[in-house]
Amino acid sequence: LFFVLLFLSEFLAEESQEKFWDFVEANQNTEGEHDDTEQAYYQMILKRAGALLSSVHLNMLKFALSLRAYSATVHSFQQIASNEPPPPGCAAFFSVHGLKACDAQDLEGLLETAPTRPKPFLFKGDHRFPGSNPDAPVVILYAEVGSPAFSSLHRAAQAQAQDGRALYVLRHYLAKPSPNKVFLSGYGVELAIKSQEYKSCSDADTKIKEQLKELRKHLVESTNEMAPLKVWQMQDLSFQTAARILSAPAAEALNVMRDLSQNFPTKGSLGLQPGDSALFINGLHIDLDTQDIFSVFEVLRSETTVMEGLRSLHVDTPHIHDVLKLNVQPSDSDYAVDIRHPAINWINNLETDHRYSSWPYNVQELLRPTFPGVIRQIRKNFHNLVIVLDPTQENAAELLNVAEMFYTNNIPLRYVIGLVFVVSDEDDVDGMEDAGVALVRAYHYMCHEVDSQSAFEAVISMFNQVVPGGRLSVGDVVKVLEKRYPYVEVSSILGADSSYEANRKEGRGYYSQTGLGPLPVVMYNGMPFQREQLDPDELETVTMHKILETTTFFQRAVYLVRTRAHTYTCAHMYARMFVHTRVHARTHTQSISRCASLSLVDNFFVDDYARFSTLDTKQRSTAVANSMNYMTKKDDGFVRPVTFWVVGDFDQPSGRQLLYDAIKHMKSSNNVRLGMINNPSAAVTPEGSRVARAVWAAMQTQTANNAKNFITKMAKEDTARALEAGADIRSFAVGGMDMDLFQSAYDGPKLDFLLSHSVYCSHALKLRRGQRAVVSNGRVIGPLGEEEVFNQDDFLLLESIILKTSGEPIKTKVLQFGIEEDRAVKIRPREGEVYFDVVAVVDPVTRDAQKVAPLLLVLKQLVNINLRVFMNCQSKLSDLPLKSFYRYVLEPEVGFQADGSVSAGPLARFLDMPQTPLFTLNLNTPESWMVESVGTRYDLDNIYLEEYELEHLLLEGHCFDVSTGQPPRGLQFTLGTASEPVIVDTIVMANLGYFQLKANPGAWTLKLRKGRSDDIYKIYSHDGTDSPADSDDITVVLNNFKTRVIKVKVQKKADKMSEELLSDGTPENDSGFWESGFTGGVKTEEPKQEKDDVINIFSVASGHLYERFLRIMMLSVLKNTQTPVKFWFLKNFLSPAFKESIPHMALEYGFQYELVQYKWPRWLHQQREKQRIIWGYKILFLDVLFPLAVDKFLFVDADQIVRTDLKELRDFDLEGAPYGYTPFCESRREMDGYRFWKSGYWASHLAGRKYHISALYVVDLKKFRKIAAGDRLRGQYQGLSQDPNSLSNLDQDLPNNMIHQVPIKSLPQEWLWCETWCDDSSKKKAKTIDLCNNPRTKEPKLHAAVRIVPEWADYDQEVKRLLSRVQERQHTDPQTPTGTQPSASTRST
Repeated sequence: LFFVLLFLSEFLAEESQEKFWDFVEANQNTEGEHDDTEQAYYQMILKRAGALLSSVHLNMLKFALSLRAYSATVHSFQQIASNEPPPPGCAAFFSVHGLKACDAQDLEGLLETAPTRPKPFLFKGDHRFPGSNPDAPVVILYAEVGSPAFSSLHRAAQAQAQDGRALYVLRHYLAKPSPNKVFLSGYGVELAIKSQEYKSCSDADTKIKEQLKELRKHLVESTNEMAPLKVWQMQDLSFQTAARILSAPAAEALNVMRDLSQNFPTKGSLGLQPGDSALFINGLHIDLDTQDIFSVFEVLRSETTVMEGLRSLHVDTPHIHDVLKLNVQPSDSDYAVDIRHPAINWINNLETDHRYSSWPYNVQELLRPTFPGVIRQIRKNFHNLVIVLDPTQENAAELLNVAEMFYTNNIPLRYVIGLVFVVSDEDDVDGMEDAGVALVRAYHYMCHEVDSQSAFEAVISMFNQVVPGGRLSVGDVVKVLEKRYPYVEVSSILGADSSYEANRKEGRGYYSQTGLGPLPVVMYNGMPFQREQLDPDELETVTMHKILETTTFFQRAVYLVRTRAHTYTCAHMYARMFVHTRVHARTHTQSISRCASLSLVDNFFVDDYARFSTLDTKQRSTAVANSMNYMTKKDDGFVRPVTFWVVGDFDQPSGRQLLYDAIKHMKSSNNVRLGMINNPSAAVTPEGSRVARAVWAAMQTQTANNAKNFITKMAKEDTARALEAGADIRSFAVGGMDMDLFQSAYDGPKLDFLLSHSVYCSHALKLRRGQRAVVSNGRVIGPLGEEEVFNQDDFLLLESIILKTSGEPIKTKVLQFGIEEDRAVKIRPREGEVYFDVVAVVDPVTRDAQKVAPLLLVLKQLVNINLRVFMNCQSKLSDLPLKSFYRYVLEPEVGFQADGSVSAGPLARFLDMPQTPLFTLNLNTPESWMVESVGTRYDLDNIYLEEYELEHLLLEGHCFDVSTGQPPRGLQFTLGTASEPVIVDTIVMANLGYFQLKANPGAWTLKLRKGRSDDIYKIYSHDGTDSPADSDDITVVLNNFKTRVIKVKVQKKADKMSEELLSDGTPENDSGFWESGFTGGVKTEEPKQEKDDVINIFSVASGHLYERFLRIMMLSVLKNTQTPVKFWFLKNFLSPAFKESIPHMALEYGFQYELVQYKWPRWLHQQREKQRIIWGYKILFLDVLFPLAVDKFLFVDADQIVRTDLKELRDFDLEGAPYGYTPFCESRREMDGYRFWKSGYWASHLAGRKYHISALYVVDLKKFRKIAAGDRLRGQYQGLSQDPNSLSNLDQDLPNNMIHQVPIKSLPQEWLWCETWCDDSSKKKAKTIDLCNNPRTKEPKLHAAVRIVPEWADYDQEVKRLLSRVQERQHTDPQTPTGTQPSASTRST
């Protein structure tokens, strides 16, 4: 049943590793625990999952199983196992540092020798056994959970891990995977009505009418025929459709909307024009154009967790959505360090320095229009960059060089250059021995003698003396001083008695006060940058982005007349932020790794350790929360939105200090309540827990005010020392305490609360013994370092952040809960259960409605929803808004047949179809899917009744050269495994540095291709991968159906800085270029022919008719061309029948061929009509479809007949142009009225040049890439294609539109003769004949071919005879291999 047990385990792993291992433990061997039906097995597994999941999460699980969402995850582990490889005959096996065994008894021996072998690479998605020793040898178990072979090996590995002798990792592995295909869902299928203007259906497909009758079994409404509508009938279709939907009963409204939108062409009397649509789930916008069903599933699952968390806090169901709608996300720009401090040495001041005197002063200049991205030069200190650094650190020079770049280029910044120099603050330090102090004293001397700018330039000169990777020395400082001030005694400036001491101590004091974390620190307007942004290249980019972002803020302020000419701009910005003298780095970290989650059950407590130790993590958090008593500033019923739990060993000074600082803050704020968790440093004993027991006893027995005063006294060091010396606890009593009650609790023998707290800190908060932390509203901040300070100012900042981001809004909403009224809904949720709030705004007959309606129907069955659907209609329609039938393949749960076996799977069913039109099928799949049609008997273009297969998942990326910041055009990457390093490869575009590679689920290694790419470049860094950023080998794991995009930075090697990839030299021509692919074909065993000896011909076709034309075109080429030919076909649209026949043609006629494919990039404007998509592929991706070894190729349309040797065209001199096209003929005078390029836009744009036809062209790929023609064409296309009325003939309009930027060489007219445009007299000279459509006669293609080209019928019969022979051979010998001839291969980029 599609390995449901493994899918379920992966679902639980995303909930928590704890649940994963609990499930694994309970399902070690499931054989014999159910009857033989698949349905019984499925129900048994769901029942076991129900013990770990809530009812809502269980529904999410059913949906995930229906989507087969985790099949890619399981398959990725299978691929990783295949690279081991598995030992023969083993159903499960261990791998210990490269050695493998199938017997549990062999594990001990493998572990003993493991330290002598390198550790294996572990992936982010690996399942590590809880409590495993991370430093121990790694034991990887490859097995199928629930199989008989799993249990014994699991117990052996588990025992070793529990003893600390192994790090146990479990990976799924199936010794005998099922050969059955998995039916996927989550995609759309469109049957678009095809134009029959030129009758493009093949006469070989007349039988299809009879076969279509199967589709007419279930008619759903009055008529399925399409009647043409008058314009006046269309105008109000929108409102008629909306009225029809809204008048239906609520339970049926979605079905009505789905039927109307998905079958719109036959329901045209109720249709409407496309309008705006939107879908919101719990207030989150779901963009169905960019988010696939797997992303929607993640949203649903995430929202389920949040809603159940709110339920656990006893928030009533109707109010949960009020809380969810609150914006509680913190912004980086909300918090800043106050940079108005004397410790900061400003290098420049835009408002007063003479060098900026020519800049305008008025802030109204901000509103003056400029080109996008231009930084306005205004004499205002809008942008303040502060660099805090230790001058003696290695990276100090790099940061100062960035600052110098900004300064010298007149970027409108003023600076603090680490001048918050953080150096020694000792009184008698000698600058002749300490380089940092020497620099500070030299800087202040030069500021005194000249000015800060000269001092800064001198500091840069000092750092220029430092060798790369070195540190600043006193000698570097002295050398610059002596050169600039030869008559001054250097020791008087730098020595211990120097008088140039201003701000030396203040620099370290400012750094310590602000709590900014490790040096260096860079701040923009007081906002600290993240550590990863301090790389010099990244810092420049981030700073420029901040400048542009802040400029927008000030523009808005000026426009709203909030900023006057005299306003101090820094203060104006600070008015909207939390500005603090101290900003602890941990308080505003965005990535929160741990949170304390609560269980819905509330009868757990910490005073029974035996029970507490059996609870899971969420239940332990609940027990701690239930047992917590809080200190507050006042004893009242005030709602306090901020909760702090202080965690530490209160019998140690560091723990007491943290507690004392927290109490001091709590006494100053009525928004805070304070709880305490003790994390003992050693084993729990009465003697070692005096303070902890006193704190606990006071909180349990005393009033809040008395407990607060007593605990404040306990947190002081004098008290702790006195208790340790034997002082009586009663001597520290405060007025009003009930000491007898306190004493009985203090002296009690039970220490359960301390044991429970200790276990909670270890297992839930992931703290080691004695470590400190702060838990703020469930967010864990820690562990704090031994010397790390977290003081009263830090608690203040943390409170400020919580109040602004979540505390205050939630508090306000909680206080309103009692007075809000219910809202009216279209479909009400079931009462008493958590529900999703879903709002849809749709135009019922747009593509969005076609997607939204089935999704809403599935959601309605899947979860409890509060649904409102609003109709957004448009009037005055003049055309039928939808011209396609659409089905969205989606089911809420796995289906079963009557005998208990699983159903065939989700399918797209088209019923009630009209007979008259022809259709062409398009698939609307997730962006990362690459699919192909398999095994159909029908014409793929004129009707689709076929099966598709998910062939590959797409790995996308962006690549940039760190030295130039530009994409390295022509750079090649390879993707493979350890055993097969090169499986696929690709070329980087200049557009966004984009590249794509096809892969399957599993672990892959990305490398620069051997050859020029690897010779010139090296990988500098990478992001979004599964290996460390500084690793040379990039590992990427594809383990789900969601889009995967990575970022790679490369750098030229030191000795290759002047070389270019796309040079005029000979490009790489490796014999193995693109020699392996997933889709078949074998490597050629013959020596690769020289490029000049092969003519490369590219062509595209879709549908049986054009594939028939394509075979005839190929035959005409082969009959007339003496030079060897290699055909390149776009695989995306070829039928299975053509792909099966082409190897036989290659064997018969002796040509080479390759199938190439490319996924239309998500960032490039998408086309919806298949014909326009094919046109796009003819022109938009020529630079990346072919390997660099191909210097030149010819494009020949499928419906052409060649009458000459194409070597002549291949060798034609293009005179420096990247490509050559044939101009349209103008000799047939009766067609003058149809020559659109002779007037209007084209006449003025071409300015006397000719308009060229795209049926035949030759491309010099080396020149094409050199001038970035592909990138220019894509850029122009992106701009023009937004207008649906432009580029009506995309494949030829685009190059003709770009003729001024990408020149076209006009080929002689005889290279393309077309009866539509050329007169009869020129036909005898024709080298190729194209079967152009005739807009005047509209003659069908087949009729025209037989009439115009005498040899066409002979070619057609020759191909038919060949295919008949092939069919007969396959009928008599079904095992006849196909595609194994040496000249054939299958490729994709």
